[in-house]
Amino acid sequence: MSSASIAVNSPSSSNHFIKDGVTSVNVNRLCSFSFESGLFGSKIPTKKLSLSVNGTRPTRPERISYSGLEPVKASSRSFDVVIVGAGVIGLTIARQFLTGSDLSVAVVDKAVPCSGATGAGQGYIWMVHKNPASETWELTKRSHQLWKMLAETIRDQGMDPLQVLGWKKTGSLLVGRTPEDSVMLRKRVSQLSEAGVRAEYLSTDELHSKEPAIYVGTDGGAAFAPDDCQLDAYQAVSYIEKVNRSFAPEGRYAEFYHEPVTGLVRSTSSGEFEAVQTSNNTLYGKAIVVAAGCWSRSLMHDLFKGSHIQLDALVMPRKGHLLVFENFNPLQLNHGSMEVGYVDYQNATFPLGLDDQSQTLSVSMTATIDMMGNLVLGSSRQFAGFSTEVDDSIVLHIWKRAGEFFPKLKEPSLTDFIKNRKVRVGLRPYMPDGKPVIGNVPGLSNLFLATGHEGGGLSMALGTAEMVVDMVLGNTTHVDSSPFAAEGRCC
Repeated sequence: MSSASIAVNSPSSSNHFIKDGVTSVNVNRLCSFSFESGLFGSKIPTKKLSLSVNGTRPTRPERISYSGLEPVKASSRSFDVVIVGAGVIGLTIARQFLTGSDLSVAVVDKAVPCSGATGAGQGYIWMVHKNPASETWELTKRSHQLWKMLAETIRDQGMDPLQVLGWKKTGSLLVGRTPEDSVMLRKRVSQLSEAGVRAEYLSTDELHSKEPAIYVGTDGGAAFAPDDCQLDAYQAVSYIEKVNRSFAPEGRYAEFYHEPVTGLVRSTSSGEFEAVQTSNNTLYGKAIVVAAGCWSRSLMHDLFKGSHIQLDALVMPRKGHLLVFENFNPLQLNHGSMEVGYVDYQNATFPLGLDDQSQTLSVSMTATIDMMGNLVLGSSRQFAGFSTEVDDSIVLHIWKRAGEFFPKLKEPSLTDFIKNRKVRVGLRPYMPDGKPVIGNVPGLSNLFLATGHEGGGLSMALGTAEMVVDMVLGNTTHVDSSPFAAEGRCC
């Protein structure tokens, strides 16, 4: 790997449920949908849909390995909506269409679910590190609301959200170690409280009482958001897949995995794109949604090659490492934790064309306990192209950085846990202005983008899905979509 300049931070909805794979419908309404659109004509229902099922509490599930699952096939190659990308964004968009309308959906991907950024994430659904003044605040807040509603509805159906989604209400800590950090954290607590998020400032002593394992010195402190939650990406995607697949018997859902997209087919009469060409199939769709994560830019460039359409999605891969320690007894955590420096590097923007951008590396402490009781430590951020190779030097930096906040990690050597250590490497879809792209491609009313969420894909997934479906159906969006438009940002 090429040399890097290391910047280690200084101490400064709709709900649908499956029981045994079978969909049950009940007149007792959980959520209702009503919409009108001219794009699909009579396909859009004019009356509200009613969906509800009963379920039983399952036993503790094993992690899903998607490489062993056969995609749901369909005899038809014509759908109302074709979605490119089977990460959490693409799959939740599919779920929203399926549970919120009677439209048919196909999902196509060059690999399988959770093979990209989704499967490499830490799974936190936190507000503590978010800025209420940012343009992504309302979308994030709405999405978190939808995740919590989904977890509550799963619980109301007699199931355990921990087993279904890996859902845990852990609360989160944004910690700092300097007087300057403490000033910033007090301000953040005030901002969060004014924006309607329950938060409090913790002094060093108060922090120690809530999280004894963490150390921030005498000048430090923390912002604490007790209602923040986390989930397990594999469990959540497995659940979403089950929901989507329940619509396959009625011909409304199909998956085309291991099928790279090779082109778009344009109508000679309307000029709109009418189909997605894959390595094996031509999939016709009245609407096409590209949710291909960090590959969206290169994919769109290849698809539009030779046409008059000028579009540059600007999405870049931002590589990240996470360490996972199984059965790690030396350190037990009550809450998820993150250092204040993570916020700066998460939101860092770089001018396009900056030569040393690909060499910039940052390492910030994040720490969570997942649903299996494993310790998950992060995280790194690096522009290194599309490489997903593990860099042992970065792994060591993450370990050492975590040890600065958790003294118990300084006692053992990282090599002592080599057998129980796993490394997740993913490519976050990064946008230079820090906002995802959600909306139609300018000049093409039926081609939509949903990408560029960087490290917030899981966090913003349900809100993004709701927004995309409302756009396609011609509904008013719950959250102002204008900050995420491609117009002026990708053209």
